Amino acid sequence: MAKFILRRFILLLLTMFLVSVAVFLIAESSPGNVAKNILGAFITPEQEQSFLKQMGLDKPVTTRYFYWLFGSDFLAARKVGLPLTKIVTDQGFEEWWAESEDGRLVRWELQGDDLVRLTRRDDGTVDEQIDNGRWETRDDGTAVFWGVDRQNHAVLWEKGSDRKVWTFVVGTGWMESNGGPLEYIPLKKGFLRGDPGVSLRTGRPVAKSLFVRLRNSLVLAGIAFVIVMPLALLLGIIAGLKEGSLKDRFLSITGMMFSVVPEFATGIFLILVFATWLQLVPGATVFGEKAPWERPDMLILPVLTLTLIELGYVLRITRASMADVMRSSYIRTAFLKGLPYRRVIFGHAVRNALIAPITVIMLHVNWLMGGIVIVEVVFGYPGLGQYLLDSALYKDINALEAGTMIMVLVAVGTQLVADVIYTFLNPRIRYT
Repeated sequence: MAKFILRRFILLLLTMFLVSVAVFLIAESSPGNVAKNILGAFITPEQEQSFLKQMGLDKPVTTRYFYWLFGSDFLAARKVGLPLTKIVTDQGFEEWWAESEDGRLVRWELQGDDLVRLTRRDDGTVDEQIDNGRWETRDDGTAVFWGVDRQNHAVLWEKGSDRKVWTFVVGTGWMESNGGPLEYIPLKKGFLRGDPGVSLRTGRPVAKSLFVRLRNSLVLAGIAFVIVMPLALLLGIIAGLKEGSLKDRFLSITGMMFSVVPEFATGIFLILVFATWLQLVPGATVFGEKAPWERPDMLILPVLTLTLIELGYVLRITRASMADVMRSSYIRTAFLKGLPYRRVIFGHAVRNALIAPITVIMLHVNWLMGGIVIVEVVFGYPGLGQYLLDSALYKDINALEAGTMIMVLVAVGTQLVADVIYTFLNPRIRYT
């Protein structure tokens, strides 16, 4: 068993790597302009190029993938010549700083031809002083300097440059200034170190946004899973034991009706009935800064939608598996030996009949986590599925890659759990 789990873990790592490469290449080759998607269709070519450089999108795809996976801070530290560190301010903002020779945190900015050093005090305030001694003169006579700017980039400044740069400030718009850097390296630790970067769409750290969206989806999927799976298994076993009866036909037809109706149709129907007509529960999930469990009334319709969709499918799989087991020769032999009905059903039939449903249930855990995007969109639920959809539409590669890795981890992990459960349901299954 240990060797099997180790092999599956190695397979998990390989799968995540291949999927991450595939997502990067697909996003790179897909149509659309990420700058115009995020900032609007009326930006000028100069503003577009400035945005792409600041986000590091002007670099080759292999370089960007390397930065996303392993991080860029250690390469940027070589260029700056000082160690780089990331801190979280009292306001919750993440900032990159360089550690100067005296151990203090510093950044720089260019004011005209002067290089200004920004030194962070212990209370969070900043001291400014001229630091022109750090300019390095190249062979062609130009003076340059690698440093860390205010926007969490390692940048290459050139003294006397009149290069224009446009910076988009939320609430203000585009701010134009001179003396723009020649090169940008967006600073990040990389996905392997828990920092997939900043969302191009929102400007917020992907890790924080992803955690909140994952938490919301786990709450929704977890409640639906706890309700629907035991109920579907119970009803499926009952239908399988009563194959051909009125009870079996009613459960099978009802389950088929629920499973074939699209998610958006079921969700809209429930909104019209319970939110608009009866006005019993809210028809939308607007949490704001609250956690989902703080407004349980808003979870009723999304959970009910998922329950109705999943109930019919798992019920029919369980019913077919149970009916097939009940026709097996060893079940007939058990009855002929005079074993009690309850012992035959729960001691022999149910354990073997659950193997197929367990496979389906574990596969549907993945669907509950990522495939509920339609349900999340219908109800405005801020979950992982909708987050991935928005990221794909905007070509937000940092958020899209990180979310995809979470989904791959869930997919392969649930299959590993299913394989372990098989060994308890069927002793003939062994892993060496």
